[in-house]
Amino acid sequence: MVGGALQIAGLLLGGIGMIGTFAVTGMPQWRVSAFIENNIIVFETIWEGLWMHCIRQANIRMQCKVYDSVLALSPDLQASRGLMCAGSVLSFLAFVVAIIGMKCTRCVRSTWQAKGYIILTAGLLFILSGAVELIPVCWVANTIISDFYNPAVNVAQKRELGEALYLGWAAAFCLIAAGAIFCCFYRCCEKTRSYGYSAPTHYSTDSQHLHRKTESSYSKSQYV
Repeated sequence: MVGGALQIAGLLLGGIGMIGTFAVTGMPQWRVSAFIENNIIVFETIWEGLWMHCIRQANIRMQCKVYDSVLALSPDLQASRGLMCAGSVLSFLAFVVAIIGMKCTRCVRSTWQAKGYIILTAGLLFILSGAVELIPVCWVANTIISDFYNPAVNVAQKRELGEALYLGWAAAFCLIAAGAIFCCFYRCCEKTRSYGYSAPTHYSTDSQHLHRKTESSYSKSQYV
């Protein structure tokens, strides 16, 4: 019962992290315009994402345009494109592998040992996808903060952390937590399996010893 609950919790966290990863990859709110000093035009907000940049005017109209060229992006956003795509693929594979290895899934000619390895693979894939997602999110956040406090950067070019970065941190945490749960479940299964294998051997040894003792006592009584 506890093992099934752990698997369901890990699958839910992994699913939330996977959906969050897809959302972060497509969201344009990675870098948001900062309203500081002379830049106080609050009725216009600029969003910069991995695939497009948007201009939102007074919460009424929003215009988005896809980047004309990848070379027009900053190095952190260029690398974030590939890393987020890789993280999305890894999280999807981990989710599919986790479903296959679930305890309630019935596979033809499957054994508990094989399912344990599948669960471990899903856990490692979840952890890897979370780590891959953390790299671009933290990289972009570090660049934004560095430029914000850099006096050489023009005020109009300074940006703030967007909602996509916060969602990216939350999604990465869910993926890593799901991976840890699946890895712990595999470890618990290994301990239970090893204990289950050793217990019958001890029992059979005691039974053989008791059987020999009984036979010897019967032989002595018959002899007398």
